[in-house]
Amino acid sequence: MRLNSGPRRWAVTMTAASVAALGLVVGQTTAASAAVNCDVTYSANSWTSSPGQGGFTANITLKNTGDPITSWTLGFDFPGTGQKYTPTGWSANWTQSGTHVTATNMPYNGSLATGASTTMGFNGTWSGSNNPPTSFTVNGVTCGGVTPTTPSVVTSASSVAVNEGGTATFTAKLSSAPTSNVTVTTQRTSGDTDLTVSAGGSLTFTPANWNTAQTVTLAAAQDADTTAGTAAFSVGGTGVTSATVNATEVDDDAVVEQALLVTPTSVTVPEGGTATYTVKLAAQPSANVTVTSAAGSGDADLTVSGGGSLTFTPANWNTAQTVTLAAAQDADSANGTRAFTVASTGLTSKTVTATEADDDGQPPTGHVENPYAGATGYVNPQWKAKAAAEPGGAAVANTSTAVWIDRIAAIAGSSSAMGLQAHLDEAVAQDALNGSAPLTVQFVIYDLPNRDCSALASNGELLIAQNGFNRYKAEYIDVIANILRDPKYANLRIVTIVEPDSLPNLITNTNNFPKCAEANQAGGYVDGVRYALDKLHAITNVYTYVDAAHHAWLGWDSNFAPAVNLFYNMAAGTTAGVDSVDGFIVNTANYSATKEPYFTINTLVNGQTVRQSKWIDWNYYVDESTFAAALRTALVNKGFKPGLGMLVDTSRNGWGGTARPGGASTSTDVNTFVNQSRVDRRIHAGNWCNQSGAGLGARPTASPEPGFDAYVWIKPPGESDGASTDIPNDEGKKFDRMCDPTYTGNNLNGNNMSGALGGAPLSGQWFSAQFQELVRNAYPPVN
Repeated sequence: MRLNSGPRRWAVTMTAASVAALGLVVGQTTAASAAVNCDVTYSANSWTSSPGQGGFTANITLKNTGDPITSWTLGFDFPGTGQKYTPTGWSANWTQSGTHVTATNMPYNGSLATGASTTMGFNGTWSGSNNPPTSFTVNGVTCGGVTPTTPSVVTSASSVAVNEGGTATFTAKLSSAPTSNVTVTTQRTSGDTDLTVSAGGSLTFTPANWNTAQTVTLAAAQDADTTAGTAAFSVGGTGVTSATVNATEVDDDAVVEQALLVTPTSVTVPEGGTATYTVKLAAQPSANVTVTSAAGSGDADLTVSGGGSLTFTPANWNTAQTVTLAAAQDADSANGTRAFTVASTGLTSKTVTATEADDDGQPPTGHVENPYAGATGYVNPQWKAKAAAEPGGAAVANTSTAVWIDRIAAIAGSSSAMGLQAHLDEAVAQDALNGSAPLTVQFVIYDLPNRDCSALASNGELLIAQNGFNRYKAEYIDVIANILRDPKYANLRIVTIVEPDSLPNLITNTNNFPKCAEANQAGGYVDGVRYALDKLHAITNVYTYVDAAHHAWLGWDSNFAPAVNLFYNMAAGTTAGVDSVDGFIVNTANYSATKEPYFTINTLVNGQTVRQSKWIDWNYYVDESTFAAALRTALVNKGFKPGLGMLVDTSRNGWGGTARPGGASTSTDVNTFVNQSRVDRRIHAGNWCNQSGAGLGARPTASPEPGFDAYVWIKPPGESDGASTDIPNDEGKKFDRMCDPTYTGNNLNGNNMSGALGGAPLSGQWFSAQFQELVRNAYPPVN
């Protein structure tokens, strides 16, 4: 059983991202009644969608360094006729006539005191070239010229390892478009002369290909010494800011001397949990070799719990064996450390440094335990406008909903959808009007390769077999993380919902769906979620919640315990271990009731347990509240921090209206009793697409139950789960029969009708009939 999908955005694929930063500083003028003096900073994130054309997101900061003004009009001209503002802008009223673009202030940012700044932006398209404007006007007065920032060389790595006798590569590109062709050379400036440039020593970048990475190859000569030499290489040229790449020779003559290979030599052990490192030999021995790991000085709570003595033979000498370290649960708040010596007679010993990740201390500065507590929620202005336009929608239009980043192109946005930066800028503006209360903004991270491997309606753009994992890292997660860590967003509480439909599929669907089996291998779901957590957790004001499906997916013992183990092993493998996870979320974009009010799993009907009913089907949970509470307890017992928080998506699980029962059934038949008593009115608990009769659930609420951080609206009500019929599209979304109201079902939903509404558009698109039904059946009712 799977859960449903999130909204989709723009169809154009972003192939490269770049920033052209331009600054304008002007002097005083007497051409207006107030002395206009200003700084203007223009930057553009550009990408290529096809040869010679693409899109961009422009951000402009206007700083008033002259007399105070009460309103402003900013004007500039695009250098090219192919540069167009698309009808999506923020924090200003935008128009374009020919090449001339005009922005006028909004009611809230027109008054600028001396020294005050305001930020605005827009989305655009380009063809031919995307050079920056060369001058700006403010209130009709020319502020002065613009001096382009010197492009910088951007390398894919600051250091590389080169095997002796072999080669290694890195790539280089420019940070912004040059005004003419630029030659970038790579030269060794110091260090081991065995390290040389073997290819790509001279690269040419033009105003058209400046953001296309080109390859430089370094080589390490074969020599007889045992020194792991190093060298520094300068990558630069005239008119650009150089970069430095440090190269280290991996000497193959020294390996035999250092015959114990230990990886890694520094580990983090969660308090009450374990962590591992591996050991193997670098050369084949003539007889068996015993390698021991012994605790040295440091925190006595850190011990060897497995693999303290390992035997390597002439046959298995290069097969890595595992040593397990444990950290005892204690009452202090110290992150203790201890050294462990890995040794064998006649071999050079190695030291592994272990650090306890203490779970008793306070969260890091700026990172609170519950990001929803005491905060208000971000209101997506685009969802708000759609909701408010529907009958009865105005009553809930100001509710905080999540923004789904479900494609690479969704990061930048489009003419019809705000991008990540635009939402964050809007969140900053809402926070400024929020008084002293912090503001929480929610983003769904949703673009794993082989996404939604067991369904069709929400298939994604990346495939593992087509370099999907590397693209996920470089084009999706890295880009998102770079935006989120911008200091101007540091006061926001940014919640990330990490990859719905991913890890739960590895529990139940690897045997029946080839795409899921592939996602259970290297470069699949576990590696992808770990990478996302490593990048996101490193940002202090970002909070990570991992998807944990719902009770009707993982509630059976055969699924529950394996899921707990998978969640723990996944998190333990991240850089920060279990601390990389702030919490888990259940019922993401699904319809399961938060609480069944008229019976529990312990209810007996005529001596029979309700678990025997066809609806519950021997599950141990009847609703999301009991499932989430039990899951949290199991995860903490497994080794997650005691402050672990749970979220429940209540956006569409209200099940009100005339079909909602008013009390427990009086029937003595267990099936009749459950069917007449349950508030979840789906035909089958496995039905997930655009469910008929569903209603808005509990409004977002912080700390609704012990151990629960919040009830949240992650799936924006009114956004379709999938199309009712096959609709051709360029977003990778396929027709899933579970979204067809005439479908008679499959073994995942007990061969029942799908329960889906008819007339549904593609997933993520606005479905007016669904929104109106959700409002009509809301519980609590919409007033």
